[in-house]
Amino acid sequence: MLNIKVVGSGCPNCQKLEALCNEVVSEKGFDANIEKVSDVNNFAELGVFMTPGLIVNDNVLSQGKIPTKSTLENWLNNAKAE
Repeated sequence: MLNIKVVGSGCPNCQKLEALCNEVVSEKGFDANIEKVSDVNNFAELGVFMTPGLIVNDNVLSQGKIPTKSTLENWLNNAKAE
């Protein structure tokens, strides 16, 4: 199972990243848990210093930007294979 964390305060970009994660997980049929982390006090602990942040299986994959859909699919495929 993929453990996906979308890190952000709830800004439009954070919402877009969360929606993109949900879309890719749904389309690809991944077994995944998507968690929204919006408590600013937890961001640094998680290793995210710019939002939106994306963490998959405890690895920070993205900060401060929204990956393209194909990039996100690649990352999730790779994480699933590990």
